Amino acid sequence: MTTVAVSLGARSYDILIEDGALDRAAIHLARFARDKRLIVVTDDDVAAAQLDRLEAGLAGGGIAIEPIVLPSGESTKSWRFLETLTDRLLALDVERSDHVVALGGGVIGDLVGFAASMLKRGCHFVQVPTTLLAQVDSSVGGKTAINSAAGKNLVGAFYQPAFVLIDPATLDTLPPRDVAAGYAEVVKYGLIDDAAFFAWCEAYGAALIAGDRAARAIAIEKGVRAKAAIVADDERETTGRRALLNLGHTFGHALEAETGFSDTLLHGEGVAAGMALAFRFSARQGLCDPADAARVTDHLRSVGLPHDLATAHVDASGAALVAHMLHDKKMAGGKLPFLLARGIGQTFLARDVDLADVAAFLDEERG
Repeated sequence: MTTVAVSLGARSYDILIEDGALDRAAIHLARFARDKRLIVVTDDDVAAAQLDRLEAGLAGGGIAIEPIVLPSGESTKSWRFLETLTDRLLALDVERSDHVVALGGGVIGDLVGFAASMLKRGCHFVQVPTTLLAQVDSSVGGKTAINSAAGKNLVGAFYQPAFVLIDPATLDTLPPRDVAAGYAEVVKYGLIDDAAFFAWCEAYGAALIAGDRAARAIAIEKGVRAKAAIVADDERETTGRRALLNLGHTFGHALEAETGFSDTLLHGEGVAAGMALAFRFSARQGLCDPADAARVTDHLRSVGLPHDLATAHVDASGAALVAHMLHDKKMAGGKLPFLLARGIGQTFLARDVDLADVAAFLDEERG
C-alpha cells in the first residue's frame, strides 16, 4: 500500500495505491458512505468488469451501492450525459455533504467531477480510476470537464476530489489498446523533466503494456507522485508549471477533434502522436536535437502507439488542424502557448509560436 498526499490546504486529499483495493473497498470508503450507501457512477464496460468487485468489497462493510451506468466512450463527456447524470443524482437525493464515487476512466472521472462541482453548488466526489491513463494522470488534480461542439474539455471546472483510490489490478481486465493509450501519459512524465525515467520507459514500457505488474506499479507511483507535486505547486495553471502536463495535448486534441472524438483515436493515442509531433516541430524550429525527436518517435512506434498523422488516422491539412487549435482553452490574447522541447526531459512553454509555422509543419508531415 502506498499513500501520496496532494497538498492543497483545505482542499488536500490522499491518493491510495493498493493492489486489490476494490476487494477491500469498505475499509477505504466507509467514511464517505452516508447511511451505509454510496452512489457509484460508471460506464457499461467498467460495470461489466469491476462493479461486482466493488459492490462485494463494500458489502463486506455493510455498505450498499446505488449504481448509475452510462454508455462507454468519449461521447459521454457531453451536455447530454451531464444532464442525464445530474438528473439521476438529484432523483437519488444527493446532498451537499455526500460523496459520489466515479468508477472508471478519464471520461467518467471528468464527467462526475464536473457534475459534483455544480450539484447543489458543490457536493463531494471520490475517484476510483480503472484505466492506466486515469490512474497516472486524470484522476489526480481536479480538472473536470465535458467536450462541446467547439472542442475538447472547453466546459469544466477545477474541482478536487476528496480521495483517490487506485487498484492496479483493474488494469488486468483492460483491452491492450487501452493500456497502451494510457501508457502515453506515463511516457509524458519522462519527456517533461525526467530523462532517466524516459530511459526506464524505453527499457520497460513494452513489458508494462504486456502486463508486467512490477512495471505497472512503478509507473503508477511515478505518475501520481509527479502530478501531485505539480498540482500542489500550481493548482490552476497560474504559474505555468502545471501547463507542462499538457505536453502533446495541443496537437493531440486537434487530432481528436478531426477524428470526431471517437474510438478512431483514443485520447492517449492522440497524446502520443501529439508528443511525437511536438518534438519533431521543436527539432524543425532548431530547438531540439533531431536525434531526440527521432528517439521519442521510435519508442512510441515500438510500443504500437500513433506517432504521426497517418498512424493517428488523420489526413487533414495543416490549416484544418490549426483551426481546431484555435478553440484551445489555453488561448490568451490571440496567442496559443505550445509545449515544446529542448531535448528529452527539457519541455518548456513557448508563447511566441507562429501558427502559420505549425500549419506548414503539419502539411509537411502529411506529405
